[in-house]
Amino acid sequence: MKFTPHSIKNQEFSKSVRGFDKDEVQVFLEKVSDEVEILLNENEKLKKQIDNDKEKIEEYKNIEQNLKETLLNANESSTKAIETAKKQTSVIVKEAELKAKQILSKARNEAEEIRNTVIELIERRNLLISKLKVMVESQESVYGDFVRKVSFESKKDSKVDEKKDEPRNDVDDILEKLL
Repeated sequence: MKFTPHSIKNQEFSKSVRGFDKDEVQVFLEKVSDEVEILLNENEKLKKQIDNDKEKIEEYKNIEQNLKETLLNANESSTKAIETAKKQTSVIVKEAELKAKQILSKARNEAEEIRNTVIELIERRNLLISKLKVMVESQESVYGDFVRKVSFESKKDSKVDEKKDEPRNDVDDILEKLL
């Protein structure tokens, strides 16, 4: 049998000759009834509080699960972002290295072309100098022959000293003046 404050207040006892004092029993039953009512109300409040706490715990568990999932997703995303950045960095570095190699190769080729051009120009210059020397020597020879012939003829006429009229031009001096 379950006790309620009402069942305690209304409890009837059988009568006996030497029994308890009816008023005293009644006062005691009322006090017990009041205490049981207080305890039942408090128990009901605690049950409601427990139900509310259980609901909050479930909410917190859901929030915790969501946070865990979010954290895992963020961790995966950051890991993927780092990997992507590393890959992009690697690609950029490789592209830069390739471009640098191409630039160096191009510079080496251009330097080689310039060297070849300089060598070719030096050879042309030397060839031109040689040709000029030959021309100057040839002209000097022609001039010398002409001077001797004129001198010989004028010697006959005026008897001029042959050594005075002979050309004294040095080929290297003439080339120096030309260059």
